[in-house]
Parts: sequence; C-alpha cells; structure tokens
Amino acid sequence: MPVLHTSNSMFENLSDRLDRAVKTLKGQGKISEINVNETVREVRRALLDADVNYKVAKEFTDQVKQAAIGQNVLTSITPGQLFVKVMNDELIKLMGGKHEGISFSQRPPTVILMAGLQGSGKTTFSGKLANMLREQGRTPLLIACDVYRPAAIDQLGVLGEQIGVEVYKETENKNPVQIAQNGIEYARKNAKDVVIIDTAGRLAVDEEMMNEIAAVKKAVQPNEILFVVDAMTGQDAVNTAKAFNDRLDFTGVILTKMDGDTRGGAALSIRAVVSKPVKFVGTGEKMDGIDRFHPERMASRILGMGDVVTLVERAQAQFDQEQSEKLERKLRKNQFDFEDFLQQLQTIKKMGNLTDLIGMIPGMGKVAKNVDVDDKDFKRIEAIIQSMTRKERQKPELIDGSRRKRIADGSGTSVQDVNQLLKQFNEMKKMMKTMNKLSGSGRKLQSISQLRGR
Repeated sequence: MPVLHTSNSMFENLSDRLDRAVKTLKGQGKISEINVNETVREVRRALLDADVNYKVAKEFTDQVKQAAIGQNVLTSITPGQLFVKVMNDELIKLMGGKHEGISFSQRPPTVILMAGLQGSGKTTFSGKLANMLREQGRTPLLIACDVYRPAAIDQLGVLGEQIGVEVYKETENKNPVQIAQNGIEYARKNAKDVVIIDTAGRLAVDEEMMNEIAAVKKAVQPNEILFVVDAMTGQDAVNTAKAFNDRLDFTGVILTKMDGDTRGGAALSIRAVVSKPVKFVGTGEKMDGIDRFHPERMASRILGMGDVVTLVERAQAQFDQEQSEKLERKLRKNQFDFEDFLQQLQTIKKMGNLTDLIGMIPGMGKVAKNVDVDDKDFKRIEAIIQSMTRKERQKPELIDGSRRKRIADGSGTSVQDVNQLLKQFNEMKKMMKTMNKLSGSGRKLQSISQLRGR
C-alpha cells in the first residue's frame, strides 16, 4: 500500500535549514554577538537557497541579529527558543504584520481587476475568488476580458458554471476596455455587488500588455488591482511583480501554486520589494483551493510551529460546530484514534490535501514532508481500519502479530500494509503530543507564548 511518499511542500527545506541553524546557537544567560553570528549566517544561507531576494535576506537577518543580541534568556527556555521567538516576530513584520483582505466599495459594485502573466493561474484564481465571495453571501460577476485567448473565455465560463457565478462575455467584441465597462454596467443593473475582471496575460512583460491593462484600469477605476503570480517562479516572481507595480500600482498580490515544489522565496520577498501585501494564496485546481494570507500563521509554519488556527477554520467549514470542537479537543489532547479517523475520513478529505493539513499541526512538519495520502490510499486505509475491532481502533497498541494477520486478511491487504499504517499513525501520535504545549491562542508553543508577554 503506497501510503508513504516523498512530498515537496512549501518551505519544507527552509524549515529544516532554519531548525538546524537554531541548533548551532550555544550559550546560556544572554545571546551575544559571538554566539549568534554562526546562526545568523546559516539563516541567511537558508533564505538565499529558498530564493529569497539577497537584499531582503540580508536586511532580515541583520534585524534578527540586532533584536536578539543582549536579550536575557529565561531559565525556562533555551537560547535557541528565544532566537526562534525573535525570528518569528521579524518574519511576521517582513510579510506585512497582519492579513489584509479585499477593500470593498461603499457603493457597489466593488471592482477587482486581475493582472498577471499568462500561465500564472489568473483565470483559475478569479474563479476561486468569486467562489469564496459567493460563499460569504456576496453576488459576484466574472467579466471575461482576455480577448486574445478564446480558451480563457471558455475556461472562465466553465468555472462560473461550476461555482454558480454568472460570467459576462462578449465573444465578438475585441476591445477589453469596452467589455469591462459594459460588464460593470451590467453588474449595476443586475444587483451584482462585486465584479472580477479577468484580463489578458502574456508569456513575458511587454509594452502592449501593460498599455492595455493600464487602459482598463483608467477606464474602470478599480477598487482593487490584484497581481497574480506563480510562486514556483521564485525570484522571477518578484521581478515581474516589480514591473507590474511600477506601471499599475496594484493593491495586493496573489501567490498561486503554493502547493507545488516551491522554495517559498517569493512569499518572503514580495512584500519587502514592492511594499504591497500578499492577500491570498492559491493551492491546487479545485475551487476551494484559496487561503487568506496571514503573516503570523505563515511565520509559524515556516518555523515548524504549525498553524492550528487555519486547520480548525478548515474543519469548521466542513464540520458542524459540535464536530469541529470535538476534533479540536481530540487534536489538542493527543486523543485522535482510528475510530475518529474512520468516522471523519471523508470529511477530512474535503478540508484539502492531508499532507498540507498534517503540516499545520505543531511539531508535525518533519512527518508531513514524508506523508502524502492520495484518494486510492484512503480506500485502502478505510479497509484496514474497518477490519479492526472497535477496541483495536481505540487502542492500537493492542494490535499484536496475530491481530495484524487477521486485519490484513479481512481488508484484502498485507501484514506489511497494516504495519506501515500503524507505524505512521504511532509517529503522528507521538508528534501530536506537542499540542499539549500550545497556549490558549492555539498558534504558538507555550514557551514562545510566554516570551511574548515580556
């Protein structure tokens, strides 16, 4: 049963490198320039390897060093933990401090102009954004203004049908400015309170594209201009963002393909380079693959402290209140067993990629990078768990050799498959014990939380 795979998740390598760097920090009582230098150098190298802009990496590590030197180390923590706290605070500042959402107009419709290169995921993200706004009770309208690619207009139409959002298009009109203006007028007449304009992109920044989108901007005076960029392009993403911002003065950035094999440098660099917030991130092709960008949560995940807040939010979107509270309690108390797993397997699947979810649990980063469960694996896992007795599901430690043979026979799998699932589950249970160290905020390790009050 191929349950265990290698997974290249966002920031995976960076998290590992930062963890190793912090372990080089020696000394007690105070953090001094002498004992912090090597750690800072390693952090800088890790950031550069993650494709963070050199100037951003240098300024960030200088700030971390300056903030760390001379800080007293409490008896209850180590110098490494204090340094992580400092790095966490500086990462949050670097990425903008707090989440910035859509700025809605007091006089509807709110006009959102999407910009970006071809292939950045602009059209797909327009659909995701419309879907999210619809779920929030708004009535969005998508406007198809990519007059050069009929496939883009068709794609937007398919997405609109899929999510139940109307798409405005003029197949014979090749003037994007007119189409945008006509679409906004249509929105006003038909009580649409948000308009999302999908514009044309090209394979590289060029004058013709910039002139066209600048003309659309001038004509419709959008409330938001969101620059969509593929996070997997790394440093190129930052350079492209700068070129668009110089011309359009956009209001926010969308990072797509954050679930791919990306080193994360764009997420850390863009805010510092263009002074505009990352507002959302896109993951996968499904229409619910959109997350608000929270700097404090992202910093926590980069430093291996998980993201329980987002995990519980996703649970609340799929479970009823009682179920989500039960899941949160079980996770916090390290009591999540095979019976819960079986009962909620299908619901958890709806929350998103399980590898990504595991990575949100504090201390689970190292497990998450080696665990990747896909749909066919779920069926095999279900079969194995269903072949256990109720007592075995609640207390997996009871499962000895003869029970493993019986479970394997009953599920149509091998003893090796059963052993592998039990081993992974036990590893997860061990790592989940770190949940007991969480503070009331549900986001920070207890020692980090204590430090915040200093």
